[in-house]
Amino acid sequence: MSKEIKIALLMAASLFMEILDGTIVTTALPKMAQYFQTSSATIALTVSVYLITVAIFIPLSGWMANRFGKKKLWIIAVIIFTLASLGNALAPNFTILLMMRIVQGISGALMTPTARLIVLEKTPASRLLKMASYLIWPALIAPAIAPLVGGYIVTYWSWHWIFLINIPIGLFIVFCGIKLIEADQLNTTAAFDLLGFIEIALASGIILAGAELATYGETYWSGALGLFVFGIIIGLLVYRHLKKTAFPLFSLDALKITSFRICQTSGSVLWLCVGALPYLLTIFLQTVFHWSALKAGSYVLFIFIGNIGIKPFTNPIIRKLGYRGALLISYGMVFITSIALAFIQINTLPVWLILLALISGIGRSLALTAYNGLSFSEISLQDRNSANTLNSVASTLAQGMGISLITVVVNLLQVLFSITVAYELGFVFLGLLMIFPIAETLFLPKNIGQATIS
Repeated sequence: MSKEIKIALLMAASLFMEILDGTIVTTALPKMAQYFQTSSATIALTVSVYLITVAIFIPLSGWMANRFGKKKLWIIAVIIFTLASLGNALAPNFTILLMMRIVQGISGALMTPTARLIVLEKTPASRLLKMASYLIWPALIAPAIAPLVGGYIVTYWSWHWIFLINIPIGLFIVFCGIKLIEADQLNTTAAFDLLGFIEIALASGIILAGAELATYGETYWSGALGLFVFGIIIGLLVYRHLKKTAFPLFSLDALKITSFRICQTSGSVLWLCVGALPYLLTIFLQTVFHWSALKAGSYVLFIFIGNIGIKPFTNPIIRKLGYRGALLISYGMVFITSIALAFIQINTLPVWLILLALISGIGRSLALTAYNGLSFSEISLQDRNSANTLNSVASTLAQGMGISLITVVVNLLQVLFSITVAYELGFVFLGLLMIFPIAETLFLPKNIGQATIS
């Protein structure tokens, strides 16, 4: 195994730790609420505060990687993330727990984009698909196995282990990173765009706060809509600022390139579904079928099996069909399986649920691998830092809004329908979201991204 691949796998391990931590906590919330003697709404802040903090501080990652070096920034971020995990497990009260989650969010925001940058910044176009494929598995595996792992930990151990499992992972990857990663050249003259950072932080934080507020019920929907609209308005100011300022926090020039732009538009829709579907399926099986968290998680696990099972074949499929063909097939799989899940009943043979989860996982894996290979295919080496930061901001917002959006949709549907029908229509909604990326992809050139697969 080459050093290049070892580094890619190491970066993937850090991404896995961060994404798993952001999703697995959900299963432990009831136990944590009991431990800290607080309400379910209050304890849910541990999830929303983490996601919002990540979204706010991700734009800093590109500038800090230039200013302090990618290796140094990544190692420090992993160490802080690991120590914050220990702090979460040892927190004597809810206030300390919330503070530790904020620290975790800041370190995660710096760790994740930097890990991708370490692997992809100087990778030639001809090797982008291969190297990007190593980075996609954490995003596929973590949300799928989180319900099962979290359910097992909560059932047989205690909620503290949800955070303590990060410690050996963090220490191991820091040790390997010090040995493997070479120090990089610093850009100590890089100007810091303070106004741009404040505007982006406000826009991201307000949008995600609005999305989170909407999940608390109908009473908060008007306030949530107001926050969302306000966030969009600030986002438009951000766009204007980044286009006009001499030294922006990150450049928007990459959006002029079709292969990158589609990864932010259609890709964001897919990221939204990637975050929402495992969550919706888990809650559906527990709420409607009254299954335990462990049993529900064991079926959702087959999404992960589909993700991994197709992984050795994703690159050959993309090379054979091209990015356009591979994306259309993957969208079709996600569309069909999402719609089909709406027809699952309590007496449906388990094999059908397993099959749908498998096919959904295959489609998600193929699409996200294609996007990772395509996104930087026409981006010059000197522009990849800015493109990576922009891509991280877009995917973080999409993933952060996924669970909130489907929660609001299901709650809205419950006004008109029974809870069972509302969840079933929730699956239909996620399937219909695929219409937009299908339509956008149909207009792509057949040879798009050819430099990475030729």
